[in-house]
Amino acid sequence: MRLYLLALNPTDSVTEGFLPAAGRLGLDVTLLADPAHAGAHRELCAPLPRVEVLDCDVRDFRSVIDLIGAAHRPDAVFTNSDHLQVQAALAATYFGLPAKDWTAALRAKNKAQMRRRLADTGMETVWAAELAPEQPATDLLALAPPYPCVLKPREGVAGEDVVLVANDAELLACCAGIRSRRPAAALLVEEFLPGELYTLETLGDRHGVRVLGGFHTRLSPPPYFIETRMDLVPEPPPAITAGVLSRLDALGVGFGACHTEFVVQDGRARIIEVNYRAIGDRCDLLLRDVLGLPLFEHILRVHLGIDLPADLGARTGRHARVDYPCADRAGVLTAAPGREDTLPGGGVRIDYHPLRAIGERHELHRSNRDYLGVLRTFGDDRDAVHRAAEGFLTDRQWSITP
Repeated sequence: MRLYLLALNPTDSVTEGFLPAAGRLGLDVTLLADPAHAGAHRELCAPLPRVEVLDCDVRDFRSVIDLIGAAHRPDAVFTNSDHLQVQAALAATYFGLPAKDWTAALRAKNKAQMRRRLADTGMETVWAAELAPEQPATDLLALAPPYPCVLKPREGVAGEDVVLVANDAELLACCAGIRSRRPAAALLVEEFLPGELYTLETLGDRHGVRVLGGFHTRLSPPPYFIETRMDLVPEPPPAITAGVLSRLDALGVGFGACHTEFVVQDGRARIIEVNYRAIGDRCDLLLRDVLGLPLFEHILRVHLGIDLPADLGARTGRHARVDYPCADRAGVLTAAPGREDTLPGGGVRIDYHPLRAIGERHELHRSNRDYLGVLRTFGDDRDAVHRAAEGFLTDRQWSITP
C-alpha cells in the first residue's frame, strides 16, 4: 500500500512518529516535500528503503494532485502540517480516499472563518475583526476593539506574532511591527478570553471521535503567549470535554487527529484555536509513550480507511509534564545540556531533546520558535515526576551570549 505524506520542513512528528509507524505498517511512502526542504528530507530518509522523496509545490493542491496522478496509485494522502491540511484533504478527496472535510480544515486554519462558523451555529460568540494586508490599520479603531484584545496573524502557528494589546496606540504599533515581518498576511483582532488554558487531543474515524486526553498549558507573562509547560490531563472533566466536542462538531472537525486549545471560563470551554492535526512539540511522542498507544499507526490507519479498535487500550494512572526551556534574548547559545534519556529512580523517565546546537545564533521571536529544548518527564507518581523535572531544570544551565 502507498502512503503519500505531504511535508514542509522536517519535524519530529514525521521523522520519529509517522515514518517509523508507516514502516511498521508495511507501507511504501512517497514524501512530497517543499523544494526548499527536500534536501533535508532526503538526508533524513536515506536510511529508509521504502521511502522516496519528491519535490512538490505542496502548498498548491493542484500540483499535489498532478504529481500523485502521474506517480504511484495512492492508498492514503496525509499530512500533519498546519499549513497543508486543506491541500491533503482536497487531494485525498480527489482520489476517492478517506479524508478530512476540506471545508472543516479551512475553518480550522483560518481563525476568522472559525469564529464566524461558531457564531453562526450559536455555539460561541467572540468579538473579532479582520485586517486585510493592504487595509489601513486605523480601520480597526472605528470598530472599538474591546481592550485588552489579542492581535495575531489570521492563519498563524506556534504563537508567532500573537500579542496582547491594551489600547489604540499599542494596536497600531503591533500591527505595523507584524506587517514589517509579514507584509502579505491578513491579521485578526479578537476579544481576549481569560481563564486557564487547556488542550483536548482527539482522534476520529468514520464512526466518531475518541478523546485521547489533554494538557494544562502554562504560558509566559503577557503580552506574549509562549507555551512554557504542559501538564498531562489524562481524563479531562466530562462537561468541559462535551463542550469542546460540540464546538468541533459545529466546525465539521472530527476525522483523524486534532489538537484543540481552549480556556475554561466560568465553568465552560471557550475555543482559542483548532489545529486540525496531532499535537506537536514532542507532546505527541509523549502521548504515545505515556498512554502506551501505537498513536501514529492509529492515525495512519484511519487515513487508510481502517476503523479504530473499540478499545484503544490506553494505559491509565500515569503522570507527565513537558517543559520548554526558552531563550529570553537574541544571541549565541553558549551553554546547554545535550541529549539525555534517563531513569533517575522512583519509576520516572526523563527525556531531554535539544532544539538548538551550541554555537548557533538566533533572533528572539517571542514565540515557540524560541525553544532551546524539550524536557519530557513521566512516571506513575505525580510528586516524583514534578521533583525530577524541577531538579533537571535547576541543575542544568542554558546560556545565551548577545
